[in-house]
Amino acid sequence: MGGENDELLDADARHFLRRTGFGALKRDFDQIRSAHETRGHAADRFLAFAAKPPRFRPNGRDFSSAHNKWIKTLIRPRAPLQAKLVLFWHDHFSTAFAKVQDVALMADQIELLYTQCAGDMRVLVKSINKNPAMMEFLDTVRNRKAIPNENYARELQELFTLGVEDFAGNPNYTQEDIVQIARAFTGWDYDRDAFLDDNRHDFMDDFPARGPKVIYKTTGGFGPGGRSFTVNGEGEAEIDTVIDIIFQHRDTDGKNTVARRTARRLLEYFAHPDPDDAVVDEVVMNSGFDTNFNIAGLVRAILVHDAFYESGAAAPFTASTKKSVKWPVDFLVSTVRLLNIKLKGKDQTLEGGNFASALDHLSNMGQVLMDPPSVFGWDWETSWISSATLLARYGFARDLTAARGRGGTSFRPERLVDLGTRTAGAIVDDVTDVLGVTDQLSGSERGALVQYVSDGGGANATVDLDDYDVRNTKLHGLFALVMQSPAYQLH
Repeated sequence: MGGENDELLDADARHFLRRTGFGALKRDFDQIRSAHETRGHAADRFLAFAAKPPRFRPNGRDFSSAHNKWIKTLIRPRAPLQAKLVLFWHDHFSTAFAKVQDVALMADQIELLYTQCAGDMRVLVKSINKNPAMMEFLDTVRNRKAIPNENYARELQELFTLGVEDFAGNPNYTQEDIVQIARAFTGWDYDRDAFLDDNRHDFMDDFPARGPKVIYKTTGGFGPGGRSFTVNGEGEAEIDTVIDIIFQHRDTDGKNTVARRTARRLLEYFAHPDPDDAVVDEVVMNSGFDTNFNIAGLVRAILVHDAFYESGAAAPFTASTKKSVKWPVDFLVSTVRLLNIKLKGKDQTLEGGNFASALDHLSNMGQVLMDPPSVFGWDWETSWISSATLLARYGFARDLTAARGRGGTSFRPERLVDLGTRTAGAIVDDVTDVLGVTDQLSGSERGALVQYVSDGGGANATVDLDDYDVRNTKLHGLFALVMQSPAYQLH
């Protein structure tokens, strides 16, 4: 069992960099190893942005330009862990341009996530309540007192906070809770900022048949009387009061429901699928997240926990080794960063193969930022990998290694590895080091790469990389094969 004072050795340092940013760049790896950083020191350094988060707003004339601006920023992030957290919350509070149809509103929401991604989750959810893009996406602007619209009230509980069921499989809320919470959000609209139109709001005196505004009479540990969300008055205060009550909700194990569910999702995101319940409870307890709801503190507790490093173990792997499939945006951004390539122009084009843009490549891989497929966000893990999307990943690797543009837009492997006459084994190790997967490859996988480079001559066979034709086929091809390998698709 390890702890926050454990030094990050090679495999763990690379894992930490892959999961808290985009690729284990050599300079970042060297910084961790030369300073003998511990889990705690590295986590604190990467979370330092939380004190004064850099702002970013992916605006533009149209959707493509806004999307491309975000990709460009991810390739050179000021705070990698901040960028990673924003992607998590972007999926969690899934909002799609396909319905919102307003680039400025989408940009405002992403800016909100950048500024609040590591703060108090209660504040973040209250901000999302009043975010115009979310108000459009989940129909708050169409929620009127005559016939309250239940969309946001349902997803606020199901997806953003409580979850449908607790860890024991018991329901966290009822249909009546959805109905009552929908009343709180009636009459809300926005101009530039959100505001309440009292004339369209459901006041109890106007609808006595609907009863008092009380929720969680049968769940949450509040007792049969439930909790009223009018204790701070009717009108504007109601939607904040609803959030305060939700964050006090306790499951049938007597534990804070929002804290447990959020911790599980962040463990799934940063570590691996299906974390143990005991691990979830440990990171909540170690961070105090069930009382302070500080996101940075919860993330730190995850980043120093053994469970975070389980999927970073070096090969050979066992059946119990837990791995996580890279998101398409992570696959693309990490690769461009590791190989020090610049995508070209305002369209962020990759100058190889069919000269497709980053947006086109990501669309083929199954992930377009600012346009998730539904309110549920994207399906993670093996759902990222279908016959079509896996071929799209392979195609991206092929096109990248075929890039023959000028300057930084071309793929220049000679800048990444030593040339000259060298053994096939050394060349393979250099390339897998650049891509950060040396310790993730099995002996047979490395052997197959050696056989490719040496034309079957083995690890000690010499290869002349000064020869342009050899370099153009073997070295470029080797990079493509490693990027297409299972090890490179996984964290």
